[in-house]
Amino acid sequence: MAIGTPYDLRGKRVFVAGHRGMVGSAIVRRLAREECTILTAARAELDLKDQAAVREWFAAERPDAVFLAAAKVGGILANDSYPADFLYDNLMIEANVIEAAHRTAVEKLMFLGSSCIYPKFAAQPITEEALLTGALEPTNEWYAVAKIAGIKLAQAYRRQHGCDFISAMPTNLYGPGDNFDLSSSHVLPALLRKAHEAHAAGTASIEIWGTGTPRREFLHVDDLADACVFLMKSYSDDEHVNVGSGDDIAIADLARLVADVVGFVGEITLDLSKPDGTPRKLMSAAKLQAMGWSPRIILRDGIEQVYADYRAQTVYRA
Repeated sequence: MAIGTPYDLRGKRVFVAGHRGMVGSAIVRRLAREECTILTAARAELDLKDQAAVREWFAAERPDAVFLAAAKVGGILANDSYPADFLYDNLMIEANVIEAAHRTAVEKLMFLGSSCIYPKFAAQPITEEALLTGALEPTNEWYAVAKIAGIKLAQAYRRQHGCDFISAMPTNLYGPGDNFDLSSSHVLPALLRKAHEAHAAGTASIEIWGTGTPRREFLHVDDLADACVFLMKSYSDDEHVNVGSGDDIAIADLARLVADVVGFVGEITLDLSKPDGTPRKLMSAAKLQAMGWSPRIILRDGIEQVYADYRAQTVYRA
């Protein structure tokens, strides 16, 4: 654990890269309480994969702090189908933003990673020290390698140039603005959509991938945003910090919980031809908890909120 010199966000120009994504939009909501100027750039006006464009934008806007939440993300199917995109796009985004932040003397930067950085068979709960101690889960290794590179890049700029760049590793996230496209979504929003459509159509069953036995941890994105602001204001060290709930649930049990929230009473079947992914992925939250932060939103309450948000949508978000 490391507590750094307190960083005051008041009066600062704070760039949220990826502000339209689920994580970025949650950080923007949370920053509204910090009396800072929030900077954003839509993809149409700034392609973060374009090095020259990113350098030009940073030179013109001169942010004091950066939350690097921009990334190409997706579930098992998307990762397996587009490995080059997941590796290249994420490498370019993080490299361009971090280098531009250094060039323009950004005071503090937070890189947002993912729990998939850890070995497939890491001891549970997974501590920060488990990084690079074993083989990755093959179904999302391309994304994981890019995120590991981002952690190491932030560490390298800290060590070589003295930049106050830190990294936070969120667990599986859900919340407002989630992706409900079944071809690219993660497990929780996919289950919500399947259960909703089956309930509306009176379908007898819904199907989940694999055996249903893998266990996953879930954190509401608004809790993540609060943790990110907490770390930005209080943490300064080169080791990344896990951000999670500290609890996990079997996928089959999650499916039953989602079905209960939605009101679906049919059968939940298993497609054993599909992969399970990592058997268990529970991150240790001890480091962050020791600093004085813990999540507020319990899983069922969060799912009910997301389902209400989903029903209010007129189109599915891709």
